[in-house]
Amino acid sequence: MTSTKTTGGNFFEDFHLGQVIHHATPRTLTEGDVAVYASLYGSRFAVQSSDMFARAIGYPRAPIDDLLVFHTVFGKTVPDISLNAVANLGYADCRFLAPVYPGDTLSAVSEVIGLRENSNRETGVVYVRSKGLNQDGETVLEYVRWVMVRKRDKSSPAPEPHVPDLPEHVRPDELGRTLPQLARSDYDTILSGSPFLWADYEVGERIDHVDGVTIEEAEHQIATRLYQNTARVHFNQHTESAGRFGRRLIYGGVIISLARALSFNGLANAYHIAAINGGRHVAPCFAGDTIYAWSEVLDKAELPHRNDLGALRLRLVALKNRPAADFPYKTETGSYEDGVVLDLDVWVLMPR
Repeated sequence: MTSTKTTGGNFFEDFHLGQVIHHATPRTLTEGDVAVYASLYGSRFAVQSSDMFARAIGYPRAPIDDLLVFHTVFGKTVPDISLNAVANLGYADCRFLAPVYPGDTLSAVSEVIGLRENSNRETGVVYVRSKGLNQDGETVLEYVRWVMVRKRDKSSPAPEPHVPDLPEHVRPDELGRTLPQLARSDYDTILSGSPFLWADYEVGERIDHVDGVTIEEAEHQIATRLYQNTARVHFNQHTESAGRFGRRLIYGGVIISLARALSFNGLANAYHIAAINGGRHVAPCFAGDTIYAWSEVLDKAELPHRNDLGALRLRLVALKNRPAADFPYKTETGSYEDGVVLDLDVWVLMPR
């Protein structure tokens, strides 16, 4: 006797508008997770690196890196949303709503807010709004992403197309409301690594983050396992050897975290990612690629509810196998230049 108790994940026709999915496996983040994350990316932002520094400016202890929170919640959603994905296409309206600390337990829930079958009838785009909640039921993270998912049966009928109306960016008055009030006199710019604060940056300024990091095969495998991301395109060389790339694809979150870590060189006091306004994984990355990054200041905003912090809206661009000194981005025709792998629009918070 045989029985099937395993799951192959959802295909495009398994989704419907308004569907709510409670994702499995709550995850308690520990000091060990924080240490592994630091060893993978080498992020040096002082608030997340030092309990002493964090306590001095008003935190109870060092909060967990914003992107470790994001990837952990994202990983919860993969078995239900993107196990049969062709590609993760983009992000919008992502807000980091409350600090997370070692010992907190995160769970995730998603709602399907849009569906659109592609013209090839072999795939469709699924739009979901996902939330990460802590052990007290408090929403610590909320974001929208859209992903191209394979159909189980090409002949199955297409749903009525619905593409959600998403904001162009998160409003500044929504940022930083739950962060501790910053003890500005105790914010040590020598220990933080840079004397440059919010007032020192100008709209239109571009910053080459200079350094480059080569991604090793073991590193991206460990990183994706850390988030319990089960997407087979990242792990199964046996199946991916017959795929369109012939090898395992690096999870796009690895590139986001590397670009963020590299941005310390030039933005060391931008210690908190408050929102991701939008983002695209422009091109795939593989083990052996070297990542560089640069940023452009798109906007500056005072926060109406705070006088200790200001917000910078940044375009964070990651490149592979190409230094960023000439700020590669788009061609005159609007297509991305060779080497661009990530185009991310973020709000970061910085002491005033």
